[in-house]
Amino acid sequence: MKNLLLFAVASLFVLSACDNDNDTFLPPVASGNFTVTIENVQTGKAFFKSGTTDAAGPGGSYSYTFNAGKGAYLSFATMFVQSNDLFYGFGDTGLALYDANGDAVTGDVTSEVMLWDAGTEVNEEPGVGVNQAPRQSGPNTGTTENGTVKEVADGFTYPANDQVIKVELSHDGSTEFTVTVTNVSDMYAFQTPIAPGVWVVHNSGMPIFEENMDAANGLEALAEDGGNSDIGMYLEDNSGFVSPFAPGVFVVNHGGLPLFKDGNPDFGNGLEALAEDGSPADLNASLEGLQGVNAHGIFSVPVGGSGGAPIFPGESYEFTFEASELDYFNLATMLVQSNDLFVAFEDKGIYLFKNGIPVTGDVTNQLMLWDAGTEVNEYPGAGNNQAPRQSGPNTGDTEVKAVMEVNDGFTYPAITDLIRITITAN
Repeated sequence: MKNLLLFAVASLFVLSACDNDNDTFLPPVASGNFTVTIENVQTGKAFFKSGTTDAAGPGGSYSYTFNAGKGAYLSFATMFVQSNDLFYGFGDTGLALYDANGDAVTGDVTSEVMLWDAGTEVNEEPGVGVNQAPRQSGPNTGTTENGTVKEVADGFTYPANDQVIKVELSHDGSTEFTVTVTNVSDMYAFQTPIAPGVWVVHNSGMPIFEENMDAANGLEALAEDGGNSDIGMYLEDNSGFVSPFAPGVFVVNHGGLPLFKDGNPDFGNGLEALAEDGSPADLNASLEGLQGVNAHGIFSVPVGGSGGAPIFPGESYEFTFEASELDYFNLATMLVQSNDLFVAFEDKGIYLFKNGIPVTGDVTNQLMLWDAGTEVNEYPGAGNNQAPRQSGPNTGDTEVKAVMEVNDGFTYPAITDLIRITITAN
């Protein structure tokens, strides 16, 4: 009788852990703690955009086009060929592309051009020196000077700048500019080619040269021999799109689409403020008490930081939460150099467990760059209604479109070149 009673109790225990419909064993639901690390993996760049130009003989010209936002400057350099090491350019800090009122600078800007001496080769009389480019036996053959970059003042007489070069700037709409450089020396007694050159759009600094400092980064070859490849490569390597990521929101849920729905307009739950201005508070508040949401929060303090801030290249956010096997995970963080773009997983998020095993490792390949559809997109990194340059939050041109993966005709870096997200199961 005693053994029979023990068997009955044991049988009840086993049945309680079974599905009454199909009599299969139901293992306990897995759960655990997760740590998420969000890293800005971009390489910092000193300049925004750069390029090289062709030569222009007397009467010839060339043009180049670029985008630039408020606060941007243009610098350029091109050799005055009938010299040893002289070149045309703006001041060492460049030409401001917007005035104090925020209006684009346009028109003839030749008056801002200066004739610079690279200080690398002893000057000879312009137009007759045997070590000047048209007459020298080969590149880099003149007498070394060991000087510094200065506005030319060597006792020789040079034609006025506006008798050799004309630089015009047009604003083509939005943030697009076109520069036209014309060699006007065909109309004057002293004629000279203008050698291949370089140009660069930047926010500050002295990208091509610094007055009273040595010529560097290939400027010597440009100024002495019209060689723009070395300095052009230097500028290219240091130019490009770079963006912080703003404070964002994360959510752990077991159903529904708490942040957004692909192909549908913004829910009006705070995604617009996050995607346009990097403000996560409203979106996070909308998740409080929402059915199916088990955890949510804001990530805003960079690792090692003391207060809320965007993360720049080399910086990261980190946060921890608890989740169960049936949960999905998603997040949203603004790509700051945009109008309303944000990074997130697909609208339902990603699973945190697979067959009871917690997801760990790099999940960046599941990320997507989303367009919130609430503000008209501008050129990435240059738009004047993008967060770094706008006059205030929510100031761009409104649009009413569906949330979708970005497809606006502009070019963006690959997600893996922008951000890395790693999940660690604790």
